[in-house]
Amino acid sequence: MKSKRALVTGGNRGIGLAIAHGLVEAGHDVVVGSRDLKAGEKAAREVGAQCVELDVSDAGSISRCMEDVGDVDILVNNAGVCFRETILEHPDDFITNIDVMLTGPFRLICLAAPSMRKKGWGRIVNVSSGWGSFGEGLGGPNGYGVAKAGLNALTVSLSRELAPAVKVNAMCPGWVRTRMGGNDATRSVEEGADTALWLAQLKDNGPTGGFFRDRKKISW
Repeated sequence: MKSKRALVTGGNRGIGLAIAHGLVEAGHDVVVGSRDLKAGEKAAREVGAQCVELDVSDAGSISRCMEDVGDVDILVNNAGVCFRETILEHPDDFITNIDVMLTGPFRLICLAAPSMRKKGWGRIVNVSSGWGSFGEGLGGPNGYGVAKAGLNALTVSLSRELAPAVKVNAMCPGWVRTRMGGNDATRSVEEGADTALWLAQLKDNGPTGGFFRDRKKISW
């Protein structure tokens, strides 16, 4: 595949950094978005990527990020949060879940999609979770599963609006050994990143509007 410009949110560590690394190794021009610019720049240098300051819960930060980065061909919405307290006792955490994992990705897609449409090529990957699947019980603490379910629904809706040139898919990385997943998790970050890397580089006859784990379609 010809080199593309990619933005990976939350790309300074864990699954996001593994996705960024994989895209760099595939020959793409990769920018990682990180709330902590210093930490993000250090991580980006280690994998051969660039870094931009980005807080996906802040509309102004998103706008500044996209102005700095310019047009992108690949957008990976990976940034996430996870709060353990209950929704009704900690409603502010619930709102943050929605801001980071649903509203933020939507704002980024709104800014990235026009140039993708104009070029006639684009790949949008929404890093979701089985906790956001009604078919798997809609789990997770606080608003995590709710936000991921919303991200899944957004994936389906926008895949219809942006077809056929721009492909929009969601994926579940599984239980991965990250700061969020913990040391007891069963998967490495490379295993967690694999499906996202596949979706980010789909051929023109590849799927859109799907939810995948291990490159196989799973239930919403």
